[in-house]
Amino acid sequence: MSAHDHVPPVADPAAAAPAVAAPATGDPTAVEPATGRKRSRAAAVALATAGLLAVTAVSATVTVAVGKPDDRPAVTAATTAAPTSASPTASPTPSASAPATVPPPAPVPTPTSTLKGSVSGGRHDGDLRYFLLPIPAGGESYGPADGMPLTDEEMIKEFGDGAEVMRALHTLGYKDAATRTYRTADGKAEVTVTLLRFATAAQAEFFAKNDTRDLPTVEVTGDSAAHGYISKPKQQAYTGSLSGISSQGDVQYTVDVEVKGDPDKALLSELMKRQRDWLTSGR
Repeated sequence: MSAHDHVPPVADPAAAAPAVAAPATGDPTAVEPATGRKRSRAAAVALATAGLLAVTAVSATVTVAVGKPDDRPAVTAATTAAPTSASPTASPTPSASAPATVPPPAPVPTPTSTLKGSVSGGRHDGDLRYFLLPIPAGGESYGPADGMPLTDEEMIKEFGDGAEVMRALHTLGYKDAATRTYRTADGKAEVTVTLLRFATAAQAEFFAKNDTRDLPTVEVTGDSAAHGYISKPKQQAYTGSLSGISSQGDVQYTVDVEVKGDPDKALLSELMKRQRDWLTSGR
């Protein structure tokens, strides 16, 4: 579920997890999720054309509403009806019949992705969603399990600055984007991964380096090209967040993590490394 010379501060297309707030009544330590997600993000984007440097300044705030994953349908075990007793008027020598055997319900099949992609020399071909960091075992996706492509219209809505932001991105070599948010199996973290594909690796790297947030920085180990940010909650019952930004080949990627209480930077470092490895090898 968020350029050079003063590039367009760019908003994060990735949706962040719902903020949490203490309820007005009841247990003061209890929390309940808010109904939407909000993240502010600024980035500088250098716009270069043949022999001419064009600079456009834009600012944006992204607000994306994301719902909770749909509840999994409960599987109800089939029951076996008890045999009825023989009627007094039935055959004088009734025989008890064995109860019918009811087969157990078939297991719910695990969805299999049909997305295709390949990487060679830092160039990523195929469906960009293929390169989103795979959801770990037990995790639940918000929305389609394969993730969602972001059209220009959706990007404009999220960046909130009209067509100007898209003109800036396309001048920089932007091609397409994809995002996916999932909740970890233990329910303690929500992770949003957003990928932006550019025409060249240099353009993706430039965008990543100039994508900044007005937050304290945090070290991201395992990804030497990354820079990270941290937001600690005022109270441990509230939501803290971590964000990592980097690029691999012609793809710029952002990983946003939301957890209750103070976030652990080790989690962000692990996710950033895994995303980089996935983009590097394509598997």
